[in-house]
Amino acid sequence: MSDTTSMKVAAIQMVSSPDVGENMAHARDLVEQAVAQGARIVLLPEYWPIFGRRDTDKLAVAEAPGAGPIQQWMAQLAAEKGIWLVGGTVPLVSAEAGKVLNTCLVYGPQGELLSRYDKIHLFGFTRGEESYNESRTISAGSAVASFESPMGRVGLSVCYDLRFPELYRALGTCALIVVPSAFTYTTGRAHWEILLRARAIENQCYVLAAAQGGLHQNGRSTWGHTMLVDPWGEIVAVLPEGEGCVVGEMHAEVLHNTRENLPALKHRRL
Repeated sequence: MSDTTSMKVAAIQMVSSPDVGENMAHARDLVEQAVAQGARIVLLPEYWPIFGRRDTDKLAVAEAPGAGPIQQWMAQLAAEKGIWLVGGTVPLVSAEAGKVLNTCLVYGPQGELLSRYDKIHLFGFTRGEESYNESRTISAGSAVASFESPMGRVGLSVCYDLRFPELYRALGTCALIVVPSAFTYTTGRAHWEILLRARAIENQCYVLAAAQGGLHQNGRSTWGHTMLVDPWGEIVAVLPEGEGCVVGEMHAEVLHNTRENLPALKHRRL
């Protein structure tokens, strides 16, 4: 575990639109609010640069890895603010025609790219007239990813990954797990908080989840409830809906005591 005893982290909640420039402006304002409150690690939500009127809209703004205005914006903002910026997800060019990779990119305080995670589990849900199928426009990733922070390892995941606990076991022991998301109102109301608290409890670490939270221009409603959960499964801070930021503090002592008092990670047999 790191020698750093505590660190403030923040998750940004947005109601993103189809306009990339507009979303960048809103995201900058919210990141600046988080930094003003002392946040060192800042997490953006899934689909923060573009929440299109159609699923195919993101194809038009997909960038090649390491090039493009969205990636340049994130790198510059991280360096300008001296933060670890976990860039939610951005559309990157896929080898499959008509699809993108839904990718989480992490930039360090000098603007350097620290890690990349391509979302592995692709959301599909149908109930009545409500239907979603990410695999129509997104190519699945295949590898877990993390990065090192002053508080220790930070594991990367995205939205629907939250339902697959084996991914988090594959990440190993983390101080923090991040979950940029765009949960639907229906599934979020039923399962969002339960799943986030479960992942924190079973991995005995902090979980930081940044959500989309409101009614979008395409008519879709997202659940919101951006939050920070501690290793005991308690909610440290939460924002139910609308744009804003959640800021909370991670404590090394809390991580240590949770794992010492209930050494479940040491008791694993499978």
